[in-house]
Amino acid sequence: MSSNAPGASAEPRLRIGLGYDVHACAQGRKLILGGVDIPHTQGLLGHSDADVLAHAVADAVLGAARAGDIGALFPDTDPAYAGADSLKLLAQVAAHVRELGFSIEDVDCVVAAQAPKLSPHREQMRINLAAALGIDVEHVGVKATTTERLGFEGREEGISAQAVALLRCS
Repeated sequence: MSSNAPGASAEPRLRIGLGYDVHACAQGRKLILGGVDIPHTQGLLGHSDADVLAHAVADAVLGAARAGDIGALFPDTDPAYAGADSLKLLAQVAAHVRELGFSIEDVDCVVAAQAPKLSPHREQMRINLAAALGIDVEHVGVKATTTERLGFEGREEGISAQAVALLRCS
């Protein structure tokens, strides 16, 4: 809506943010996605627990609030975040955007991984993300896809996640 349209305000009532994260696969690490410890031959490399799904959601929420990104809030150079639980970081992100005057309305995300099969864990991921965000599980979507063996995900060198978040200005 243009600024001179009827009913226009200086501050949009709704905002959308996009988040993306990727981590390399690594032996000897747990695979944590959406706060779920998924049995697999390898996990993800990262300073925290490397939960690409929670990281993508955090960046989507921060993006919608125009509040930077997860790396600015929780730098990987800070030893305090070594091995951090990404769901706890996501809960801090949710609290931060609420303090800025936003409510989190809806989140949708997708994980790209050739393996393991994620569908058995999808509902628990939704529940975990919703709890961290402080919203109803019906407002959190989680999907998974393979890349048909194309790219780094298809070669099982890493896993990526994308998320969108809808925030309302309070």
